[in-house]
Amino acid sequence: MIKDNQRYFNRLHVVIDAFTICVAYLLSWVYKFIILGDDVGLSFLQYCIVLIPIVPLYLVLYLAFNLYTSKRMQGRRLEGGNIIKANSIGLLLVMGTLFLLRSYNVYADYYSKAMLIYFYVINIVLETAVRNAIRMGLRKIRRSGFNLRHIIFVGYSRAAEAFIDRIRANPQWGYNVQGILDDNKEIGYTYKGISILGTTDELEEILENNRLDEIALTLGLQEYYKLKRIVATCEKSGVHTKFVPDYNDIIPTRPYTEDLMGLPVVNIRHVPLTNTFNMICKRVMDIAGAVVAIVVFSPVMLVTAILVKTTSKGPLIYKQERVGLHNQNFQMYKFRSMEVQSAKSEKKAWTVRNDPRVTAVGRFIRRTSIDELPQLFNILKGDMSLVGPRPERPFFVEKFREEIPRYMVKHQVRPGLTGWAQVNGYRGDTSIKKRIEYDLYYIENWTIGLDIKILFLTFFKGFVNKNAY
Repeated sequence: MIKDNQRYFNRLHVVIDAFTICVAYLLSWVYKFIILGDDVGLSFLQYCIVLIPIVPLYLVLYLAFNLYTSKRMQGRRLEGGNIIKANSIGLLLVMGTLFLLRSYNVYADYYSKAMLIYFYVINIVLETAVRNAIRMGLRKIRRSGFNLRHIIFVGYSRAAEAFIDRIRANPQWGYNVQGILDDNKEIGYTYKGISILGTTDELEEILENNRLDEIALTLGLQEYYKLKRIVATCEKSGVHTKFVPDYNDIIPTRPYTEDLMGLPVVNIRHVPLTNTFNMICKRVMDIAGAVVAIVVFSPVMLVTAILVKTTSKGPLIYKQERVGLHNQNFQMYKFRSMEVQSAKSEKKAWTVRNDPRVTAVGRFIRRTSIDELPQLFNILKGDMSLVGPRPERPFFVEKFREEIPRYMVKHQVRPGLTGWAQVNGYRGDTSIKKRIEYDLYYIENWTIGLDIKILFLTFFKGFVNKNAY
């Protein structure tokens, strides 16, 4: 029944998308030739003929970019990104085709390329709006108890609890958990209203006597020896089965898998910057960005240097040992913002609010992050990057590596002048655990686009920060 409903919904969705593409195309024609009053060149009918291949092309692209998968678990951001990707490729294909046809078809010369640009923008806006409207409608229906997907859990574990927590927090997903099968909990035990129905040996009987849409395998780590038997039972029933591992604190959300001649290999951590091409791209960006930043901020650095030297005794540049890429130590540069102190007392001290060691000028340059500008030269040397996890002193690295799981993963990439944790407010005397969470997200999801986004946010969130003191 669910599969039939999904097929019907997908067909309806295709029809809606086809209609939306036609509307966007017509609106772009009206805007170009009616509102702007530009020369038409071709008749309206000739423009409509071009629409005939465009509609199926875009529908195939939407299918290729997973825009007809279930909306239960697909986020709006992911869907919006796929809409932009599909439309971008569609635009390139149509323009490329028109360019190739110029020598064979006179109409291709007169076809407005500007109208295609308008169509690209309007279609993305309309598709996004329509899909969000559909999403809101489905959520309302599911909240009312319709279009539900009935699911049973096999195995009581942290994974089962986490799944139930998310289902309870998102009723719009439309999941109805029938219960849990487990060999260790007594029948009748409940977690947030979900009861233990029986043991895993009763799975086949329950599948025969109940109409289920999904089975979630949520066995605890100590019970994986049952997995083969349970999977065989599930597959024999024909019910869609998903595996929710009970080691999500070890394996990342988006694991990097490899095929080793038929042997599946799951990497504990996917680090895009281990790719040579990605490393080169990031390094080129770092060098170019550091050179530009040194030129742009040279007046600020000159004034800061004068103020530091004239208001307190000691060196202009403060060098501090930090841990960087591959756990290698390096000397990180900063404008001196504190009174000179012994290496022993400085080594283990954490800066706190109203720290008496901070000078008057130092308090300002720390709050505005001006004291970090000399690290642009660390970037040129290759010790640091424009964007990355902030480096820490060896003493604290040794402390945190024992206290915080996965802390050392941050040293698989170059440390940064700014980072994802910093632009999200985790800077200074804030939660180290939360900071590491953001650092790990950055390391596993790195792209040039993410670096640019972080640099952009740094100008609005990163320079002046209430936690920098």
